[in-house]
Amino acid sequence: MILIAAITAALAMLGPGGMIGGIVFLGIIGLASDALAKYGLEALLKGVYLQRKSDGEPLSNLGREIDRLPISLELKLIIKNAIGA
Repeated sequence: MILIAAITAALAMLGPGGMIGGIVFLGIIGLASDALAKYGLEALLKGVYLQRKSDGEPLSNLGREIDRLPISLELKLIIKNAIGA
């Protein structure tokens, strides 16, 4: 019984909406980590920034944003080269 209470309390603390919100939050995290594992961080970031570039966002803004990402310098350069920044 104590374990069930602890799980319920932990789920309630994960996000807004109490226990249901916590379960939804865990599901979203699971989907995101699944996508990262399946496609790789490099491919995911390239896709995001190429889409934003095609949507008309200025390259200078994208370049500054990439510089602030908590990733390796090598990965930053790969992404910048992919979008032409």
